[in-house]
Amino acid sequence: MCGILALIETPWESAAAASLATLHARGPDAQDIVRLPGAVLGHARLAVIDLAGGKQPMHTPDGRYTIVFNGEIYNFQILREELAARGHVFATHSDTEVILRGYVEWQSGVVRRLDGMFAFAIWDRDSRTVFAARDRIGIKPLFYSTQQGFSLASTLAPFFRFDGFPRQLDYEALRDFLAFQAVLAPATFLKQVRQLPPASWLVYHAPTRRLTVEPYWTIPAESEVRPPGQEELAREFDALLQDSVRSQLVSDVPLGAFLSGGIDSSLMVHYMAGAGAKPVRTFSMRFGEAAYDETRHAEAVARQYGTEHHIIDAPDIGPDRLLETIVALDQPLADPAYITTAELSRLTRTRVTVALSGDGGDELFGGYARFLDIEANHPDTLVKRMLRALIASGLLPGSLRRRSLAGQDLLLYRRLELGPYEASRKSLKRYLGPTAWQACRPEKTLEGWRQLALAFGGRMDSGSLMRADLWTYLSENCLVKTDRASMLHSLEVRVPMLANAVLDRVLALPARVHFDDAGGKVILRRLAQMHLPEQVWNRPKHGFSVPLQAYFKGQWQNAGDEYFGRSSHIAPFLDSKSLSALWSGAKTGAASRRLAYTFLVLLIWLDKFKLEA
Repeated sequence: MCGILALIETPWESAAAASLATLHARGPDAQDIVRLPGAVLGHARLAVIDLAGGKQPMHTPDGRYTIVFNGEIYNFQILREELAARGHVFATHSDTEVILRGYVEWQSGVVRRLDGMFAFAIWDRDSRTVFAARDRIGIKPLFYSTQQGFSLASTLAPFFRFDGFPRQLDYEALRDFLAFQAVLAPATFLKQVRQLPPASWLVYHAPTRRLTVEPYWTIPAESEVRPPGQEELAREFDALLQDSVRSQLVSDVPLGAFLSGGIDSSLMVHYMAGAGAKPVRTFSMRFGEAAYDETRHAEAVARQYGTEHHIIDAPDIGPDRLLETIVALDQPLADPAYITTAELSRLTRTRVTVALSGDGGDELFGGYARFLDIEANHPDTLVKRMLRALIASGLLPGSLRRRSLAGQDLLLYRRLELGPYEASRKSLKRYLGPTAWQACRPEKTLEGWRQLALAFGGRMDSGSLMRADLWTYLSENCLVKTDRASMLHSLEVRVPMLANAVLDRVLALPARVHFDDAGGKVILRRLAQMHLPEQVWNRPKHGFSVPLQAYFKGQWQNAGDEYFGRSSHIAPFLDSKSLSALWSGAKTGAASRRLAYTFLVLLIWLDKFKLEA
């Protein structure tokens, strides 16, 4: 992985080196900046493929095009052969040059040919145009701004190094963070910076300062073709996943895999062994709490495949480690698993530079029970309508709101941690000051998620709920967590479940093929039964997180007391009394620990970055 930076006719050229330095962990092997007329491009490199020849920024021989690229393209050798047949002569063996030459040959059409994880920008000297793109599911991040010219970077962090760049808080990003524990593209915590959404490209024309952002791929609806039977589907995905893992083993540096002991990561190890990877290095984390520990299941997989297995004892995550990990975020993310993933990445990096992960299995193959909680299960009734009317008139308390909701409104309510409910335990208004409440446009809470869920027939059924998660929960929570945690320690993480061929096939299937009487992930469970020890697939699902209650009453209590106690100073746009009550309740189990953690992350982050509200 790498970090990229582009400044086009901005006043911040002198800050290029300092801005690129914020991306050092993403690219510790080399940091290079080129200054061109009207453009500055920077690249922080984590060398993985073509260690000697893959230096960036990279130019075409005539100097017209210059690229900075973050990611890996797994079909680059096939594209290289096609481009060579068209007369292109390559100077390196890197996938970066394949993208660059592909852009010369196909212009924006190159993006649709790429299979991998990527975010890149290409500067065209002659037309004075920037072309940038992000991969289908948003595995790799890309941020940009049109404030005083055009600037682009891998994360939000470089923008904080631009002297005089507005630090104005985007209240709508705050709203989504408090609702969803993550910021949803295109918003960011800085009002003058946007995220390029997944599966999108942008074009910025410097002479006219015109910006265009367009999708190049959309999440498809299910095919009307009747799907094959479960055994045939299992054989299909067995081959698809084997091919995906094999293609993602290309590396000129040591490579391994996260092995939690669950189905998804264990299957990745199976396919690595089947592809002939030697040695197969695997890494798992051992927790002291039985409810969180899956070590024996991971060990069973390691024994079966003879991996070089490393068990990492979950460290004692004290307050210093908590603060260090949170302030390393370029913007707030309130998934507690970020902290444990960062620790796993830190110790994995001592052995390998690249690790494979099973991310995406739950979202693509029906791994969450909430996908079965559809609107048809919750029809509206006369009683519910009467309840809503009485709550609205103030004759009944807002605590009954959940019981009054039906259909899509109930699903949205369940999806949120906080929302536009003025009298409810999930009331966003309770925690915001009057200005913030007005500015955050509460009625738009998770509007993007709702639009995605309704884009496939206008109803929230299992198929549409699964698709809505791809560009929200998966892209902006799970993949952000993995990217930031791994890149904090210069570890590249690859996700074979999200290869183009796997996406194309699984998204063509009706949701019903993923569920049976035993639950979801029918296809992956069948593959696990074919290949893995029974103790891996014949057990309840586990998460990968931290025991918040124990930390709130123990190691993190003093830090929490301090930050919540200073909330009126750190974030005067929040309601400090409500925050204090929340923190007190979370420590005793009387209030939502997840919500308390969300605000704790927010306060720690804001205390460092001090945005203008």
